[in-house]
Amino acid sequence: MAGKNRQVVLASRPQGEPVPANFSIVETDMPSPRDGEILLKALYLSLDPYMRGRMSDARSYVPPFAVGEPLGGGTVSEVVTSNNSRFAPGDIVSAFGGWQQYSISDGAGLIKLDPRLAPLTTALGVLGMPGLTAYGGLLNIGDPKPGETLVVAAATGPVGSAVAQIGKIKGCRVVGIAGGEEKTRYLTGELGLDAAINHRPENMKAELKAACPNGIDIYFENVGGAVWDAVFPLLNNFARIPVCGLVANYNDTAPPQGPDKSTLLMRSILVKRLRLQGFIVTDFLKQTPEFIRDMATWLREGKMKYREDIVEGLEAAPEAFIGLLKGKNFGKLIVKV
Repeated sequence: MAGKNRQVVLASRPQGEPVPANFSIVETDMPSPRDGEILLKALYLSLDPYMRGRMSDARSYVPPFAVGEPLGGGTVSEVVTSNNSRFAPGDIVSAFGGWQQYSISDGAGLIKLDPRLAPLTTALGVLGMPGLTAYGGLLNIGDPKPGETLVVAAATGPVGSAVAQIGKIKGCRVVGIAGGEEKTRYLTGELGLDAAINHRPENMKAELKAACPNGIDIYFENVGGAVWDAVFPLLNNFARIPVCGLVANYNDTAPPQGPDKSTLLMRSILVKRLRLQGFIVTDFLKQTPEFIRDMATWLREGKMKYREDIVEGLEAAPEAFIGLLKGKNFGKLIVKV
């Protein structure tokens, strides 16, 4: 197939906060599928905080993005050409096509989507990776019980908002933490949380303590930094802390200054019998059928709501991603390619 393929490639590894110079928009020849392969055209691209970690070459749970190559990312894509009997031109699939208009797949991991059942973009959000992250992390590690207090960081993001609403479904008292009054109003208004805290004012610690008079039984960690500092003293005995992300620290180039708090943390883990566990969404892939069943039911019954922040054009992806790490998005950040 003749034509060009527009891509966003990693031009250089960020030192601290990513800047536009770390990205380049290039055009390459259109890829051609071989036997058993499929040519995909991206319709929507997901932007997620974990991508910042893969822009660095530090050892992690997955290899880093390669300099000079397109960045990876989940997509909703259309099958353009197929040499694979399981897929036909016109099929819409959930894929990992990356920051580019066209990609090649051998069919592994592709999931066919039916736009009649749910908006296509939900495959990148509430019915996709962020939704499964929330579902698996909270239910398996957080183990919510009726009457417990659940605090959720980054509570208006795609993961945090799903965690908060699942917590309400499971009978918890839920307190959300987010940046700005618009977001906190959304949490208590639209999502029906019991309380919401703006993490930006200096009195955040006092407000969080007032919102959690009986302490915190579950803290879903998406942020770290000052938010963790406010939560830590309020953790009850046997509190569970699913560690999903640490977005406040992703751009750090050196360990934080100040006293070493590791001894205090370890003592609290011992004395309070805390369960503090990191996880990756792939830990819960076997639960995908249950997740889809439950999430689809909650959506249909109006118990689960979601919000999307959609930007237009592949060339907008770098600036949108930089803003994501600063909390400028409101809802699941998606690029309409």
